[in-house]
Amino acid sequence: MCGIVGYVGPDEALPIVLEGLRRLEYRGYDSAGVALIDGDLRVVKRAGRLAELERALEEEGGPPGSMGMGHTRWATHGEPTDCNAHPHLDCRGRVAVIHNGIIENFAALRSRLEKDGHVLASDTDTECIAHLIEERMEGDLAEAVRATVRELEGAYAIVAMSADDPETIVGAKVSSPLVVGLGDGETILASDIPAVLSRTRTVIPVEEGQVVEVRRDGVAFSDFQGNPLHPEPMTVDWDVERAQKGGFEDFMLKEIHEQPSAIRDTLVGRVAPNGMLALDELRTSDDVLREVDKVFVVACGTAFHAGLVAKYAIEHWTRLPVEIEIASEFRYRDPVLGPDTLTLAVSQSGETIDTLEAARHAARQGSQVIAVTNTVGSSLAREADGVFYTHAGTEICVAATKTFATQMVALHLVALYLAQVRGAMFPEEIADVLDRIRELPGQVRRTIGLDPQIRELAKRYASARDFLFIGRHTGYPAALEGALKLKEVSYIHAEGYPAAELKHGPIALVEPGVPVVAVAPECHVYPKMLSNIQEVRARGAEVIAVATEGDVEIERYAEHVLFVPRTPELLAPVVVTVPLQLLAYHIAKERGCDVDKPRNLAKSVTVE
Repeated sequence: MCGIVGYVGPDEALPIVLEGLRRLEYRGYDSAGVALIDGDLRVVKRAGRLAELERALEEEGGPPGSMGMGHTRWATHGEPTDCNAHPHLDCRGRVAVIHNGIIENFAALRSRLEKDGHVLASDTDTECIAHLIEERMEGDLAEAVRATVRELEGAYAIVAMSADDPETIVGAKVSSPLVVGLGDGETILASDIPAVLSRTRTVIPVEEGQVVEVRRDGVAFSDFQGNPLHPEPMTVDWDVERAQKGGFEDFMLKEIHEQPSAIRDTLVGRVAPNGMLALDELRTSDDVLREVDKVFVVACGTAFHAGLVAKYAIEHWTRLPVEIEIASEFRYRDPVLGPDTLTLAVSQSGETIDTLEAARHAARQGSQVIAVTNTVGSSLAREADGVFYTHAGTEICVAATKTFATQMVALHLVALYLAQVRGAMFPEEIADVLDRIRELPGQVRRTIGLDPQIRELAKRYASARDFLFIGRHTGYPAALEGALKLKEVSYIHAEGYPAAELKHGPIALVEPGVPVVAVAPECHVYPKMLSNIQEVRARGAEVIAVATEGDVEIERYAEHVLFVPRTPELLAPVVVTVPLQLLAYHIAKERGCDVDKPRNLAKSVTVE
């Protein structure tokens, strides 16, 4: 979950490392540190955000050197303090290590190291790695790292430097992401592609169980036993400028406004000239898809809510049963998988460790695995049988907005494709749904126009202690996502419920003045939704309804109504979640919260 950058080349390393860390600060911001070699190994690190480290570097003088590495941390083992910040050193101060992930056997390793006389200064699992390398260091850092990782258990990406091997940075990967950028006489090692894009667009993702030796003149790959490997570089066509705020106050607001164009990009190239869907990236034969008799969707957080929407669509359009599962629980309940099942693994980053492990478990059981991800070349994309890229562009804000919209649209297209190859819908029916999907960008843009009205609502409810979000059918996952967004960025307690479930317990939370957000667009359960709204109104709740334009009845039951364009109910979550995103954003701003970097959260969750 942490940000990692390493540089070897002709230029001063520190500015390049810091620039890369700024691009990755969304991955972790509890603390930050750098290590550089210029004869000696020098480390500077501070608790807090990257700005704290930069101030310390200004006061102390930035270490010189054309080889260095840096780290932004999201704390797992040990509090976010100066001492626990990375990089960590060995006893002699000759080896420095930065690390993303968790070393599961660190307690046993630490105990053994201390018995052998090593003095460990921090509470982290990472520091053990530096001392293990120290024991094995005989001038060849790569060999010392290979010997060390063979003793480690867990999921991690490690980057190490040593004053005794001053021309080389060494990285190793088990589950956590790592990528090499190949520049002109320089090489960069990072935990995510955006960190290298200002220097190069030629990258090599580090695969599972690989060690990479990074030098100025190139790289050498091997497995953990030292056998040489020869991976092929790939070219990244991302636009670095898209990661800038573009005149918006925050990345979150910018990315909410980018949703219409992101949805259009998701649709580009998916329909053949004959009007039929063509999803070549799936790399899964139609014959295999015809034999599927059950679909599993595995995901976490916002992606899980997109999966819930997909469940409604797949079951309705294909008549296949669908199980949607929190990825972290999936493999522990012994799900019944086999060659006749299809597993859709949904992850924005393609590096979410729980989703990766769920997909791997499904693959081991013989299930066909298709990844739905935003990140080209990610671990999930590489390991799955097929992939559907959402093409949402870089999303910097920790709270997902445009990637949620594009995940839903992508999963709708996968559902329609299943219906197409299985003959579950007539071609004209599929064409009609595709026409309605093509209308979504314009409908989302119109919905963003509710911003002034929502800003006023935020002023009224910013001091609320609790929010309830309710919905039925596809309004239920929208309610879940609305509650999650409010929790993430404003720190207000919020819960999402199926509206009819309120009377089975949660209605006890309703008291005069409690705001209840009712997701109530036009759908086949709309009359029942009105009844649920009246139940909370009767107990003093103040209702904020999201309803369909032209609905004259809803205003009788809600204090405030946010009208959105009329959308088919299976597609409606793409539109109705937009006002919920804006409500969370404006309430958070009223409360003085940092919407782009919510406390305790990181963009890509690469630890279990």
